[in-house]
Amino acid sequence: MRRHLAFFIWITTILIIGMGLLAVYSASYHNPRVSDTVFTSQLVFAIVGLVLIQLLSQIDYRKFFDLSYFFYGGCVFLLLLVMVVGRHALGAQRWINFGPLSFQPSELAKLGLIFALGRYFSENISKISFSFLTLTQRLWRDLFFPFFLALLPMVLIFKQPDLGTAILMFGIFLIMLFVSGIHYRYYLSFLGVCLCLVPFAWHILKSYQRDRLLVFLNPNIDPLGAGYTIIQSKIAIGSGLLFGKGWLAGTQNQLNFLPERHTDFIFSVIGEEWGLMGTIFLLACYAMLITCGFIIAEQVKDKFGTQVTIGIVGILTLQVAINIGMVLGLCPVVGITLPLVSYGRTSFLIFVLMIGFLLNLSKRRTIF
Repeated sequence: MRRHLAFFIWITTILIIGMGLLAVYSASYHNPRVSDTVFTSQLVFAIVGLVLIQLLSQIDYRKFFDLSYFFYGGCVFLLLLVMVVGRHALGAQRWINFGPLSFQPSELAKLGLIFALGRYFSENISKISFSFLTLTQRLWRDLFFPFFLALLPMVLIFKQPDLGTAILMFGIFLIMLFVSGIHYRYYLSFLGVCLCLVPFAWHILKSYQRDRLLVFLNPNIDPLGAGYTIIQSKIAIGSGLLFGKGWLAGTQNQLNFLPERHTDFIFSVIGEEWGLMGTIFLLACYAMLITCGFIIAEQVKDKFGTQVTIGIVGILTLQVAINIGMVLGLCPVVGITLPLVSYGRTSFLIFVLMIGFLLNLSKRRTIF
């Protein structure tokens, strides 16, 4: 497998995208709530995405190192800009319009943060063991400054509001901090402080976000309101049984019982139409892609490449786990898409860029 990483990355990516296209078509088929152009748009972006993967795999990835902080700064600027000129939809202000197309800066900020933290940790990782620095200096260099890099886009995204993406940004930071070489006492102490602060976060959540958390504990407290989607999602997945009801034959899907089924809850469509075997196949594809990422992180010879690869694998794993946990009722609903499967042009292209970067690193072992 180690000798054929590029092949496995290509195959698993194409299979995941293919399953996503089938699910998006089914979710938008005779759906009065969704535009007829949803599938066409996803298909076009899938083709463009595969081309982008091939192009990115040919670029010297050291250029990403040189541009990391500029890219991060551009993402922060776009997050500020969306607060001023962003488009309102579904109670949030997350999109910037460019003619007929819309763009979601919070998705780009995921990649921007990965590159920024990757460069910072790669430049400072060799200094972490130096003992002549004071405790305050070590904490600032190893913990507080990189946390500030993550906190700035997190706050801007949370204000949109977009709790799910803000949580993912924090997850990226924790994963990359862990592999940076920071002393375990600092890391565990930081985690302990964060856990102690979690109960106080209740007071800064929006009312609908609180309702989602309460519904997570008991969906039946509001079965026709905040708990409706979760209940319908469980019904859809459970009714798929072993082999599913067949493509375009899911009742919860085709009879419009399941809201947001082309975006956040598309896994429910796959579970209903393709059953347990279909969902296991999709999870196996994700597992293969994630495994390839870990192998690349182990083989790559420079610190920046290792850090960024771990960041990409981390965000992919987190987003898959949270989305699937969400539709199964194992996690609160936080509005996170299923990578390369859910409809969402910005999210789709950002994950395409990440896959292109992995493919790039699988071909190179440069030290710099």
